[in-house]
Amino acid sequence: MSEPTLQDRFHLIGIGGAGMSVVAELLTSRGATVEGSDREESAVLEHLRSVGVRAFVGHEASHVDPSSVVVVSTAIREDNPELAIARERGQRVIHRSQALALAASGMRFVGVAGAHGKTTTSGMLAIGLSACGLDPSVAVGGVLPQLGTGAHLGGGDVFVAEADESDGSFLNYTPAIEIVTNVEPDHLDRYHSREEFEEIFVEFARRMVPGGLLVTCAEDEGAVRLAQSARAEGLRVVTYGRLECSLCTPDVVIADVRVEAHGAGASLTWGELSASLALSVPGEHNVLNAAAAWVAGIECGLSPQAIADGLGEFTGAARRFEARGQVGSRRLFDDYAHHPTEVEAAIREAHVVAGEGDVTVVFQPHLYSRTRIFAERFAQALSGADHVVLAGIYGAREDPEPGVDSSLISSRVEGASYVEDMHEAARLAASLTPEGGVCLTMGAGSITHCASDVLDEWKRMEA
Repeated sequence: MSEPTLQDRFHLIGIGGAGMSVVAELLTSRGATVEGSDREESAVLEHLRSVGVRAFVGHEASHVDPSSVVVVSTAIREDNPELAIARERGQRVIHRSQALALAASGMRFVGVAGAHGKTTTSGMLAIGLSACGLDPSVAVGGVLPQLGTGAHLGGGDVFVAEADESDGSFLNYTPAIEIVTNVEPDHLDRYHSREEFEEIFVEFARRMVPGGLLVTCAEDEGAVRLAQSARAEGLRVVTYGRLECSLCTPDVVIADVRVEAHGAGASLTWGELSASLALSVPGEHNVLNAAAAWVAGIECGLSPQAIADGLGEFTGAARRFEARGQVGSRRLFDDYAHHPTEVEAAIREAHVVAGEGDVTVVFQPHLYSRTRIFAERFAQALSGADHVVLAGIYGAREDPEPGVDSSLISSRVEGASYVEDMHEAARLAASLTPEGGVCLTMGAGSITHCASDVLDEWKRMEA
């Protein structure tokens, strides 16, 4: 069976999802004929139709043209009627990552991987390169407000994309530059040990083009082991980090870190190269993300201070500590955090923004397996908030597990509440937020749709 080309017709199952919609838009931009389906109508489908994609609502076998290359993600089950008919006919079926690699063909691919930080780092690098005039192509899992989309076909030869380790599909890429923000164990429903999870990143490093560059964090144990393994195989590696926090001497030294409510800054030094960094997004974790993007920008041919200034143009990504509204002195933010380290970082960021005010969190755990495995660590992370409410688990691709619910976390957090219904949980969190406080809706599932519950409750309280 022949390899797909941009002259083929593509049918994307689950086209409204964050990753699939990006691939659909990019394939269309490169001249391919694209159609697909999703379970329900959405603003994403409306946008895709506006750029020339034929988008169906509902999954039906009749939607699939017999000539189409069918594109799926790991979330699509084999009993999906569209996938089933494609298998029955012997149509070509490829993974979303293979379609993205096709959309990026002929370009210099920059793949950003890691258990967390992918979207922010990818977006930061994309905006930084754009500010410097390189006009990169972009594929990220969250909307970049400065682009109005997570997908952009640029006029330059650089393609910046998130590289998803969750199902091993990032092995379908051959990057010129790899950024690995961390190798902190996750997705242990697929990878059954830390060693197995770390080995997939070593394999990812091996997929680089000859002479490619791996950029990774000296403050993360798994990333340091990755750097050591890659160097042992003769690969080019650059590590970054703060001297006082690093587990090895970093190649790029981050110093003079400053974190404020509306931004962050630092000095960066890489051998004889140096720059001053002034970010428009807060958080120490974003300084680390920026250091990785800075190295990648230099590797793309930019001067150290030019790319540092470009990174300062990045104003954030949707659902990455995104401001959602304010009533009186109470402020609401929304974050995609669904791993304990992300939760901890988001709460730290909320405290910086809140100043003397309280931080209230309503957290919706994502996946039964992740909740079971990381319950204790989630509890530790959430304990950094002043008030904590747990909503029911967002199962996504997983079926419920007996005995696994959000009480595994709430029972370990002093004073925390567990309310299964996310809308009721959000209203409770709103009522717990005092004047001058910050409320944070958090999770990778549907909790983002509860902003109106919080804001309406605050309006009622103010009346």
